[in-house]
Amino acid sequence: MKKNLLTVLVLSSGLLLSACDNGGDGGGGSSSTSNADVNNIANPVVGTPTAYSLTDFSAAAAESVVMTYKMKGISGNEVQATALVFTPRTAAPTSGWPIVVWAHGTTGVADQCAPSRNVMNDYVKGMISKFLAEGYVVVAPDYEGLGEPTGTELHPFLNLKSEGYSITDAVVATHNWLGNKVSKKWVTVGHSQGGQAALGAAQYAARANLDYKGTVAVAPASQLSLILNAGQASVANSTPDKQIPVYASLDTFTALIAAGLRNQNPTLAYNQVFKTPTDQIAKNAESVCYDVLGNQFAVKMGQYAAVNGSLKDYPRTTDTFMSLPVVKSFLEKDSQPLQIQVKTPIVIYQGGADTTVPQVATDALLGTAKALGTQVNYITSPTWDHGSAYALNIDNIVFDVNEMMAK
Repeated sequence: MKKNLLTVLVLSSGLLLSACDNGGDGGGGSSSTSNADVNNIANPVVGTPTAYSLTDFSAAAAESVVMTYKMKGISGNEVQATALVFTPRTAAPTSGWPIVVWAHGTTGVADQCAPSRNVMNDYVKGMISKFLAEGYVVVAPDYEGLGEPTGTELHPFLNLKSEGYSITDAVVATHNWLGNKVSKKWVTVGHSQGGQAALGAAQYAARANLDYKGTVAVAPASQLSLILNAGQASVANSTPDKQIPVYASLDTFTALIAAGLRNQNPTLAYNQVFKTPTDQIAKNAESVCYDVLGNQFAVKMGQYAAVNGSLKDYPRTTDTFMSLPVVKSFLEKDSQPLQIQVKTPIVIYQGGADTTVPQVATDALLGTAKALGTQVNYITSPTWDHGSAYALNIDNIVFDVNEMMAK
């Protein structure tokens, strides 16, 4: 199942690629701490949830809906967001159904890229169906800025706090909507960007003021500078056919990062991050989804290589973009999970053959977490790549969730 980076990028529409400040709390149980920013948004569900039918869940779910809810956005102000909510076909127990949150991978930053507006891939559908069969409500947030009703906010791509609040506030809204049909117990599961978001949920779980039981993260994004630099170096002396998939993937993520940063930094220009004329492709991050954007980068590189015989001097990213203050802060802080101690259970799956989130990045993440006293059950295999680390472990992930919920 090993694939090059561009193939993984195209495959993972529900699979892929963090951000922290010290205002969060790793506990997340029913009691909050003094530094916890507890959600007290009144009437968090906006209108009545509408039916979701792009993917057929009728065999597994009694109801599949898109819920619009209020959350605290990256600006600190209240914004609206959307989430898929699936309820089991079985009757709710006396204590209510526990909640499993699915944190999706990279799709893009534009509204059309929201998972609730698209067909779900078979692996994710299969996992959600298994959770429903186990008697869990499944909540799948689009994340802040994706599919939001105003159409004016870009998704703050890989911003850990934004993702964490997207999750916590979706859980609060689901409780408001379903009432005593759901219990206070909840767990987060995610892959790549979603793995990072799930770790963000663990860090900010106290905001929900419920009974947070733990996180399962698969190939979670972290150490973004390391990933970008290692990706460059891995194919530096290769032929264009090897370089193009890697470079297109890296440039896609960089463009999405730039687009997400423009949410709060509208003066950040794409020509500060990309050389001309590639900056014109990067601008498309605001309007197309990641797979289309990746292909646009790849096509231009292919045309250049066909004429020049190599990618030497091809105008990709600027030499100084990582040192731009807003980018530097994002890479070192705002996208980096587990910078404070988290006390709730964490399971991380990571493949040694992963070229999108290489194991060296997750090893570094684990080292930082351990130094802060965070305990992680770290499960690896040298043969798993970015996709198979998730796809081959779905049953194990369901088992992990059952174990967490039982405690």
